[in-house]
Amino acid sequence: MLYQYISKYSIISLRNSCILNDHIIHWNTPSFLILRLKKLSFCSFANISGHCGTHSDGVNEYKPGGLSIDKMPLEYFWGSAICLDVSHVRYPKYIEVEDLKEALRRSGQEIRKGDIVLLYTGHHDRTYGTDKFQTEYTGLSYEAGKWLAEQGVVNIGVDAPAIDLTPDDINFSGHAVCRDYNITNTENLCNLDKVVNKRFLYVGLPLKIRDGTGSPIRAVALVED
Repeated sequence: MLYQYISKYSIISLRNSCILNDHIIHWNTPSFLILRLKKLSFCSFANISGHCGTHSDGVNEYKPGGLSIDKMPLEYFWGSAICLDVSHVRYPKYIEVEDLKEALRRSGQEIRKGDIVLLYTGHHDRTYGTDKFQTEYTGLSYEAGKWLAEQGVVNIGVDAPAIDLTPDDINFSGHAVCRDYNITNTENLCNLDKVVNKRFLYVGLPLKIRDGTGSPIRAVALVED
């Protein structure tokens, strides 16, 4: 019965890199390695950041004592989702409330309580593999992020390294909204052009990292054929 239901859907990968094989951009954190096994029954070794590649954030990244990634509700990481096209907004402009409302109108969708909302900025398509991918991209204003949170959105995803206007927004407005409303955000997505203006099932479960501030995920969209 379940297979018959799932077989109606196409699976689209939304993750932009393989952890072990690609050169992944991440925030630098000093690490201390005691022992590294190069080979043990063909078991690979990975020393990674919780914020590398496609990943979701815990509230505690910007809120001391906030929910860590292992304690956040799983409903934040899978469920009904829509993708809005805000690709007309380019750095150095913020994504504002009116941009979201207009994108929602054009999509023909509606935001429901508990939704996951992905924002297609086009940044990955335009700049991935270049220096500009990491250094210049649009992001949410605080008011725009607040508007999404107040609609009941539990996870805000983007196809850029962060949901903040970078490098200009020193207040990290997108993250500040997630901090203030105890929700999550997902960064470094790709292939959002394949789900833009659609409603679909999103799955991007984090690893259960104790007290983690974030976790790499394998994000996919299940889109009805």
